[in-house]
Amino acid sequence: MPRFLLPRGARHAGQRSCWPGSLAWDHDALTALKLICNLRGVRGTGKSEKEGFYTAALRLHENHPKTLACNMKAIAEFGYFKDMLEILYRLLEGAEIRKSEKADWDDKWDEKKDEIKGAKHGFKPKFKVDKETVRSIRLQKTASKAKKAFETYNRDPDYRFLHDCVSDVFAELLRADMQFYNPGELYKIGLASKWCPTLDSSYEKSTLMCEGVARKVFPREEFPEYQDVEEAHYAYRIEKRSTSSAPQGARVAEVYICTNKWDQLPYKRVASVAMKTYKKLFYKHDKERFQEYLEKVKSGKSTIAAGALLPHQIISSLEDGTGPEVAELKWKRMVEDLAKKGKLRNCMGICDVSGSMMGTPMEVSVALGLALERQAYITFSNYPQFHEIRGDSLLSKTSFIREMDWNLNTDFQRVFDRILEVAVRGSLGEEQMIKTLFVFSDMEFDQASTSRSWETDYQVIQRKFGEKGFRKVPQIVFWKLRNSKATPVPSNQEGVALLSGFSKNLVTLFLEGDGILSPDAVMQQAISGEEYQKLVVID
Repeated sequence: MPRFLLPRGARHAGQRSCWPGSLAWDHDALTALKLICNLRGVRGTGKSEKEGFYTAALRLHENHPKTLACNMKAIAEFGYFKDMLEILYRLLEGAEIRKSEKADWDDKWDEKKDEIKGAKHGFKPKFKVDKETVRSIRLQKTASKAKKAFETYNRDPDYRFLHDCVSDVFAELLRADMQFYNPGELYKIGLASKWCPTLDSSYEKSTLMCEGVARKVFPREEFPEYQDVEEAHYAYRIEKRSTSSAPQGARVAEVYICTNKWDQLPYKRVASVAMKTYKKLFYKHDKERFQEYLEKVKSGKSTIAAGALLPHQIISSLEDGTGPEVAELKWKRMVEDLAKKGKLRNCMGICDVSGSMMGTPMEVSVALGLALERQAYITFSNYPQFHEIRGDSLLSKTSFIREMDWNLNTDFQRVFDRILEVAVRGSLGEEQMIKTLFVFSDMEFDQASTSRSWETDYQVIQRKFGEKGFRKVPQIVFWKLRNSKATPVPSNQEGVALLSGFSKNLVTLFLEGDGILSPDAVMQQAISGEEYQKLVVID
């Protein structure tokens, strides 16, 4: 995580502290805000680092509350509408609430497993849980959360402003969707109705959001049927009305799943993450229709969503027990989307598949390498060689890359020698030369190179390319995949840029234009999309 986004110490009541983001904010507040949103971007707009984003958002609320609140609608577009509710929830319950909830859940699950194991051997529980007692405790917890939400809303003006801005976003979108509550137009309804809390939802019990949204969706002055209704009954009726009709129109997968309406589920509208989550259920309950849909995708008669899934997430689903068919189709869609954004033929990858890469870094290295959609790669080795990628399926290609030769580091000068040899042998011109060389590894740049002086190496590489008639040397994009301490390549490090994280959209940053980019230019380009232009600094 960038230094200025790290959690800070507690501040004194009523004071704005010098948070770790203050230097970045004072230097360029709008860029700092864009970088916070870049952490969250899930549909090719950022790093998809949810927890880092939540940490930054809480710090932003403490130090620049109006900026966070006024950007809620724009911020939600980087992730999903649920993010707005999650920020409110963490402000109420504490930044570490999700960690403590997970720990409690794990403890309860361990106890349950021990109980089941003991029952198999004839042991009885030490005590029997009284259901009424459990119900009473649960109601007390719910009442306590509601009280905290009510008191915080009335006591803390910054929280109240944020809460009101969130309800404004939901109300605006729900009112806009009401015009589509007609047969034949339901597909136009957005996802606000999916994420807006319902009366019995956990977020409603913690944030009391429903009434605020309902009053804005169904104001008395616009709906005559509520003008003579007493206040308490009015609040109840509009809350129920605002949360009961909209979800049926949203046509999200969960609605059909929960009501067992499998034969009506519109697979074309299923989001990428939902497809990954519910794929086994689709095969189990609606196999014939689901396979028919997949066949239509193969033939080009239908489409499948892949936007929110990262390359390695698609790769990991190849062996989840349901077959590789869905993963293959999603991969094809993702590569097609990438190809529309840049010129994938002008780049090449070096995939580190060494022992230290086991786990997520290995999956990411293989996936990002394949996402470049080339049939040849260079080995991560002291003696790098070109290898033609073999395999007629996504699964076979990933297996081939994992089994390639590797060493603990690579000789970049020899890498460029191999590229130059192939270019000269094939009589390639300047326009046909590789423009960007991606290196996917879990190490720092200086650890990955066998040379102690990159500056000296780069001068030699430039001279060799110049002697063969090439004015430009392919740029190295060193993509660090493991969450260890990063050592950024200085902005003046010629010919090298450093990336970190798993976002597929970063691949496209280097595929347009001819200039060699510095790390600062990489950052600016990463936050230059249309969605970033909606962000504004208020305080």
